[in-house]
Amino acid sequence: MSRWLTEAVPRGRIAAFRTVIYLFVAADLVIFTPWVRTRVSVPGELYQPLLIGRVLPLPTPTPALVAVIFWALLLLALLAATGRAPRLLGWAVCALYLEWMIIAMSYGKVDHDRFGLLVALAVLPTAGWARHGDTTRTEAGGWALRVTQIAVICTYFLAAWAKLRFGGLDWLTGSVLARAIIRRGTDLADLIAQVPYLLIVAQFGIVAFELLSPVVFLLPARWRLAMVGFFYSFHAVTIATITISFAPHLAAMASFLPLERIRPLLWARWLIGRREPATTVVHEPSGPGTEPTSREDQAPALGRPAGP
Repeated sequence: MSRWLTEAVPRGRIAAFRTVIYLFVAADLVIFTPWVRTRVSVPGELYQPLLIGRVLPLPTPTPALVAVIFWALLLLALLAATGRAPRLLGWAVCALYLEWMIIAMSYGKVDHDRFGLLVALAVLPTAGWARHGDTTRTEAGGWALRVTQIAVICTYFLAAWAKLRFGGLDWLTGSVLARAIIRRGTDLADLIAQVPYLLIVAQFGIVAFELLSPVVFLLPARWRLAMVGFFYSFHAVTIATITISFAPHLAAMASFLPLERIRPLLWARWLIGRREPATTVVHEPSGPGTEPTSREDQAPALGRPAGP
């Protein structure tokens, strides 16, 4: 079991995954959760912190506190994406993003798609130094990726468990997807809803897919990537039909991918190199027995007569 948990991976994969995660944190602040900054306008008595916020304890959010967390987290996440000071910057980003999420989720709604991302932020600092393209293998990095993968799969499996625990079999045969389509469905969802019993079949399929998600760890590497591709396609359909985004979960799920093969900087240099005009270098004959070539012996330039 310990060998499976610490299966060595290339350091380049850790470096690429670290860049993906920290850049997503920066994007999350300005694209997906900028609304957290508006929470400070809500009366303080409506702030009901999560259990971790009560245990620590953490202060009630104020405009100054939220502003400091936002700008500090944005700056540190961008710095951490470069791979510098992985432990210092990694722990700082983890702590600040955890507080950002506690503020976001302490007003009555908790999103389960953040679990894998939070675990990734907690374990990445333990992976140590890593450089893009480095093929040296690391067990510490392998452990960080494996723990993140387990968190991603637990998100699926526990979601199915919650559906059956609180909704029972009625979740499978009820109108869950129909209500979602009415609330936030797209034109594509409206077309799908017109097919008799298709939404019921889809609900059975969703629960079956979530319960069987741990199978991904039993598959060979090639089939594992195919199953992860199915996971991504499932979320693409979810976004296209009921406009629910699991962006943090999708970022954490990149822990399954061979990210070390993705080298955008090298690709950019290669493209730039191809676009540069080719230059022809003429080598003059040299060495014993050779005569220097005079200008008079050379072919005339186009539109220019030979000779002086």
